Amino acid sequence: MIVEQILNDKGHEVITLRAEHTLKEAAELLDTKKIGAVVALGVDDRIIGVLSERDIVRQVARLGAAALDMPVGSAMSRAVITVYAATPIDEALQTMTDRRIRHLPVVNNERLVGVISIGDLVKWKIAETEAEANAMKSYLSAQF
Repeated sequence: MIVEQILNDKGHEVITLRAEHTLKEAAELLDTKKIGAVVALGVDDRIIGVLSERDIVRQVARLGAAALDMPVGSAMSRAVITVYAATPIDEALQTMTDRRIRHLPVVNNERLVGVISIGDLVKWKIAETEAEANAMKSYLSAQF
């Protein structure tokens, strides 16, 4: 199983914003779209950062309500970890676990083609495990 299979199932739509947007605008976008992170793109539409709910909360904890007026570029994570569509799901899951991240942008030719979450990966792993268990039950019932 590869990451592309998850994107084909869930879709390739990616919610993005620019680094100049405010944290308030970003928080509203996260709320409206019911997502936990958003990818920030530069003028050339290349990934320049990822802003998560956690990033916003940190800034509010440090600066209070004034943080909501700061630009996304000041709060986002710039060391963005990405995967390719051909990346095995187990490898993507290991990357998320090792790096303690919950969202991974998916790139192809350095262009953003999707985002997967830890929830997407867990859902696929559960479905895979259930399919294997059902196959084993079918095999065993056919044998005996």
